Amino acid sequence: MSRATLDSLIGATAYDAHGEKIGKVKQIYLENATGSPTWASVSTGLFHGDSLVPLAGAEHQPDQDALRLRVDKNEVKSAPHLDEGGRISPAAEQELFAHYHVDPRAAGWNTYGRQQIRPGADEPMTHGQRAEDSVIRSEEQLRVETDSEEVGTARLRKYVVEEEQTFTVPTTHEEVRVEREPITGERGPTEIGEEEREVLLHADQVHVDKEAVPVERVRLAVDEVDDEQQVSGTVRKERVETEGVQDDPRRT
Repeated sequence: MSRATLDSLIGATAYDAHGEKIGKVKQIYLENATGSPTWASVSTGLFHGDSLVPLAGAEHQPDQDALRLRVDKNEVKSAPHLDEGGRISPAAEQELFAHYHVDPRAAGWNTYGRQQIRPGADEPMTHGQRAEDSVIRSEEQLRVETDSEEVGTARLRKYVVEEEQTFTVPTTHEEVRVEREPITGERGPTEIGEEEREVLLHADQVHVDKEAVPVERVRLAVDEVDDEQQVSGTVRKERVETEGVQDDPRRT
């Protein structure tokens, strides 16, 4: 297989063993020891990045710009993904072999030539480069995340105030009135002189006393309220242009 053949895989549509579309081929990864194509990264449209698929048993159909794989689409969805550096560590490759049930001794696609600069046996596998006349365009992307931090404190404090209260209390008291009753019947002798009688009078007296009693329990409760905030930032993007060749409308 020539380098041009490998380059033609970039951008091809990958299909699973049942003919279901998986996504576009982004990169080809070469086995360190033999240089044989072993893995391909495929853009599946999922939010967690590109998925890696094994090239063992794959069939390239250049006339249809298609790459037929021998794995199921559901296996690809649940497969381990590339790290942010786009590298496959030895440990990650073992996870991929186990996930796809691929024999590491027969994981290569064919006897494609080794990379011009081959990493050491204990170094992570790196992706095969496209033709020397190609460049990789990169861009910065904003990553937004939230974390919880203290923004203030709330206290529950009790203090004393004074207020006047007025109550109407029913009371009773005794009053004196004069009752006159005529004497009838037999009248005996009487003496004329001075005489004095005393009558004790009673009245209710109101006494005020105070007692502290619990009337209410007050506590602080914290509620989470959903809100939205707009954030913005400046990112850099690489652009590719050509000189000395006809303009390509597909130029990035």
